[in-house]
Amino acid sequence: MKQYRFFDLIMAVFVTVLVLSNIASSAKIVDWGFSLFGVRMFFDAGTILFPVSYIFGDILTEVYGYKRSRRVIWTGFACLALSAFMFWIIGLLPGEAGWQGYAGDAAYDAILGGMSTGGIVLASLAGYWTGSFTNSFVLSKMKVLTAGRWLWTRTIGSTLIGELVDTVVFVFVASAFGVFLWEAFLSITLTNYLFKCSVEALMTPVTYMAVGALKRLENEDYYDRETNFNPFVA
Repeated sequence: MKQYRFFDLIMAVFVTVLVLSNIASSAKIVDWGFSLFGVRMFFDAGTILFPVSYIFGDILTEVYGYKRSRRVIWTGFACLALSAFMFWIIGLLPGEAGWQGYAGDAAYDAILGGMSTGGIVLASLAGYWTGSFTNSFVLSKMKVLTAGRWLWTRTIGSTLIGELVDTVVFVFVASAFGVFLWEAFLSITLTNYLFKCSVEALMTPVTYMAVGALKRLENEDYYDRETNFNPFVA
């Protein structure tokens, strides 16, 4: 496989953004203070950062192709699982008396402990996995169909589909396991989706610059004309 100067760096930043956004999702629910079409606008705090991972996903697929993006997606999946396992281990360890006085196990379980419980872990992994592969697949196919023209149609179009899959799966699984109340399903889903897609659209000029620079520096502009899109193929 061809070696690249910036691929590993982009993968490292991608995974960092992914893990941080997952932690923030358990840490706080943000209320925007207004309603849209009668639906209250609030979302988990991870939504603030999570759209950036899709921008990186678009850049990776556009420049390096689906096959290499598949490797990054699985790396992110493994790191999310590892972070959940570590939060679970930490939650089992006895807390020091002083720490129990100003924080305590109850506070840990209410915030970071959620990162190790089945509901949020399954929701995060399921949403990320389905959404990321959908996003990468759609962008790859659109690139071939458009012969590499109109990048904005691919980045925004793939995000509209990928983020929809990601958001619905994440909120549905989390609600099914009691992480979110079913009464908040529509609000969290709609707010998450609108915010994520808006960020992607607003960041389009940045995506253009990053893609253009990487294509020149890496001397790569991959087209997935004969790619096997099976996510389980190495």
